[in-house]
Amino acid sequence: MNKSYVMDACAIIAFLRDETGADIVTHLLRDAEAGKVIIYMNKLNLLEVYYDAYRVDGKQKADVEQGLIKKLPITIKSGLSDAVFMEAGRFKAKYKISLADAVAVAEASALDATLVTADREFELVEQRERIMIYWIRPKKGK
Repeated sequence: MNKSYVMDACAIIAFLRDETGADIVTHLLRDAEAGKVIIYMNKLNLLEVYYDAYRVDGKQKADVEQGLIKKLPITIKSGLSDAVFMEAGRFKAKYKISLADAVAVAEASALDATLVTADREFELVEQRERIMIYWIRPKKGK
């Protein structure tokens, strides 16, 4: 069975903007293209990518980026299964993270996948839960 990953919005944003960590995301996407891994992303996290581009660069750029993302070897999860729904609620309540981040980590938990992120909001989750996180950027100060 192939290793599975769940992309957080910040990982895709790093890839699109060629920020620190883009090389790691590129490597994972190449592995997915080659059939070595499976990559998932919840549509709510995709919305984060869209609104970030819309806010920073406007609708045209946001639309172009969505077109690029649709061509990537990422399976977009359009809804919330009951398991993801309940886990997201638990993560949101327990760790006071954003709703979109709660959904991303709940998807990773439900799929027994590794969460790909740069968002340090997940550090406490990683310490206390059985969630694997692939950090695309080193911790500040290291």
